[in-house]
Amino acid sequence: MFQLLNLKNTVDFLKHAKPVVALSIVLIIGSIASMAMRGMNWGLDFTGGTVVEIAYQQPTSPADVRGALEQQGINGAVVQQFGSARDILVRVPPKSGEGNALVGQVESAAKSMPGEALIKRVEFVGPQVGEELTEQGGLAVLAAIICILIYVAFRFEWRLAVGSVLALVHDVIITLGVFSVLWIEFDLTVLAAVLAVVGYSLNDTIVVYDRVRENFRKMRKGTPEHVVNTSVTQTMSRTIITTATTLFVVVSLFMLGGSMIHGFATALLLGIGVGTYSSIYVASFAAIQLGITKEHMMPVQIEKEGADQDPILP
Repeated sequence: MFQLLNLKNTVDFLKHAKPVVALSIVLIIGSIASMAMRGMNWGLDFTGGTVVEIAYQQPTSPADVRGALEQQGINGAVVQQFGSARDILVRVPPKSGEGNALVGQVESAAKSMPGEALIKRVEFVGPQVGEELTEQGGLAVLAAIICILIYVAFRFEWRLAVGSVLALVHDVIITLGVFSVLWIEFDLTVLAAVLAVVGYSLNDTIVVYDRVRENFRKMRKGTPEHVVNTSVTQTMSRTIITTATTLFVVVSLFMLGGSMIHGFATALLLGIGVGTYSSIYVASFAAIQLGITKEHMMPVQIEKEGADQDPILP
């Protein structure tokens, strides 16, 4: 398998960089437009509301529970199976009459279903807490990107740092845009997945950049484009193996993890796919456009004190 992935000839990845970057620009514009016009389907973690966990003695359909809630006058509730077919999680958005009265309505709806129902957990998230989570979640993503910019600039070179941050922003915006277009609920688990995507994409980009710096120092001849293409080709086997093994786990979560982590797995699937090609094209192409050269990658020569003076003859 490793021999099959061993690319002996340099692949001209940057040959296709312009159309791929053009596609990325279209996707980013579409994502921003969707988030501005349609918004995000914020979960109760951000909007506030009431969460009630119900345990039944027999398997129960979420659709039947939703119908019983509507008969009690509770509309717009999110009903999901939680762990097993007998456990139901009800999420009610903020509305008038919250508190004990609302919990009483949910309990009445639950007991109207066949079989005995037990209220196991009741949680209330206030609107103020939801606003704070929204603000802090955005600040967490922003702080991560700023720290990455500083680290890569210190570790490599500022042109590579800008390229890596552009790739990260590209991944985050497109992932959020897909959630907006498909109207998938965005909660704290999805925010955690977005931060994980940032780390995954950065790791992929750092591997490519490390090989770029090494090849700039080793290869005496060759344009920056040739050095970047060679570096991406040399790291391609690692990228394919890492992406494939990660996707095995994420696809398993997406298919078998249940509705509670469906958004989390969806964000990881999107982020891994978008992050892999952004590391190959967006980050590398940005560095080339910013004028990265061999001189930028060479270590700084520090002259010793007195090296410029003539030696003292005996």
